[in-house]
Amino acid sequence: NDTTSTVPPAKLFKAVVHDADLIVPKVVDSIKTVEIVEGNGGPGTVKKLTFVEGGQTLYVLHKVEAIDDAKLEYNYSIVGGVGISEIVEKISFEAKLFEGPNGGSVGKMIVKYHTKGDAKPIEKEVEEGKAKGDALFKAIEAYVLANPNYN
Repeated sequence: NDTTSTVPPAKLFKAVVHDADLIVPKVVDSIKTVEIVEGNGGPGTVKKLTFVEGGQTLYVLHKVEAIDDAKLEYNYSIVGGVGISEIVEKISFEAKLFEGPNGGSVGKMIVKYHTKGDAKPIEKEVEEGKAKGDALFKAIEAYVLANPNYN
């Protein structure tokens, strides 16, 4: 599934990858905080996203796997917290931005479920994970579009 945007790729990449910790709590009502619990922001960094869902305060741990500013590639995994069932080791997201029509962007995301042993991923969880990733991307894009001075 490709996602298109009118925002140029380099600008969108900066927002999605480098400024997301500041932008996400502003644009996603349910997400209250994004904090680094390990690392310096680069590969190996673990971030804790705290959010409220159904009246409960929950969290998920994101691990930065790779950042390539030149190729506009960003890979991260969900390695803990809600959404990781007993059978799931981690959920990996591989995102890449390309030049799109009229100076905009095309984003491609591959979601991979890494299960423990020979367990099969639950299709519903795969779909929910992809939908949440897409929604986050669109929320950050909307912030950039609503703030013309963002660069």
